[in-house]
Amino acid sequence: MPVLYFTVTTDLTYDQRMIRICTSLANAGYDVTLVGRKKRDSAPIAAMPYKQKRIPCFFETGKMFYLEYNLRLFFYLLFKKMDGICAIDLDTILPVYYVSRLKKVKRIYDAHELFCEMKEIVTRPNIYKAWKYIERKTVPHFKYGYTVNQPIADEFRKMYGSDFGIIRSIALYDASLQQKEKEKFILYQGAVNEGRSFETLIPAMLQVNAKLKIYGKGNFFEQVKQLIKDYKVEDKVELLGFVVPQELKQITPQAYIAVTLFEQTGLNQFYSLSNRFFDYIMAAVPQVCVNYPEYKTINDAHNIALMIDNTSIETIADALNRLLNDQSLHEHLRQNCVIARGLLNWQEEEKILIEFYKRISDQ
Repeated sequence: MPVLYFTVTTDLTYDQRMIRICTSLANAGYDVTLVGRKKRDSAPIAAMPYKQKRIPCFFETGKMFYLEYNLRLFFYLLFKKMDGICAIDLDTILPVYYVSRLKKVKRIYDAHELFCEMKEIVTRPNIYKAWKYIERKTVPHFKYGYTVNQPIADEFRKMYGSDFGIIRSIALYDASLQQKEKEKFILYQGAVNEGRSFETLIPAMLQVNAKLKIYGKGNFFEQVKQLIKDYKVEDKVELLGFVVPQELKQITPQAYIAVTLFEQTGLNQFYSLSNRFFDYIMAAVPQVCVNYPEYKTINDAHNIALMIDNTSIETIADALNRLLNDQSLHEHLRQNCVIARGLLNWQEEEKILIEFYKRISDQ
């Protein structure tokens, strides 16, 4: 039974992509351990078909957190028996790179995104230089890698000559979600991070006769709190924080509309293909979505979203109001979601994942 370790900087409880990946590989016969961080307010770890390890740190944010966590992760991994080790994004790649060299085991890079092109990095020159240096020194030495879509894979090939596979972050098929009754609220779920258009979504709610519910936390959470106060929309916008995946799975189908919004600052946003986009489809929730390449390709094939060309206040408000008021359009998109999720589901996507790791194990 091949022994695999996966490394993240997230709290394991809420990382739905990694829960799916590790569960699928464990069910396929791999001995899987997912390693993440333990925060002071971390919820207890739920039982999973794979092993879990959370590393506590004195620092919880900033440069000192990354330094401390990577050092702790290095020494934790160094004394573990393994056949392969996978770094999830650039923020855990250094310990994975050095441990895999010292132990002479296979190393894999799972790039959820173009890390250096995230808004919070690409707009800060010194931080960008540091992460880009790490990327240039490590990524070309990873023989095996995969990412969430072809444009990001093309970027890695262009930059480093790396040949990345494609494994998308798609939700598990669950027909029961269709039976949930809709409520007239708008949903955002996922990381509350920079670059997600909160600066325009929050004021847009002044023009929309519905409530916005935000499930998640991230590096822009406090700023969103302030935006809600500044625009005096406390009665229209609820910040509900993290919710465990099983609970969120029951909440999502109740939404009338959802949003997938990204600013165009940085290639990462432009080439994104987010988990929530597929979660909304699986829950049969029509969404307002940015008209960026990967979303457009899927929507052209399935017509499950109302696409917008920019994330200005007026554009977001107009799109939300159109979906709220045009019952025929809403029902058309909802029915298309029901059809699309028969093709766009993790049960199909995990076949690619399992084949990818089987090829590595066979080499």
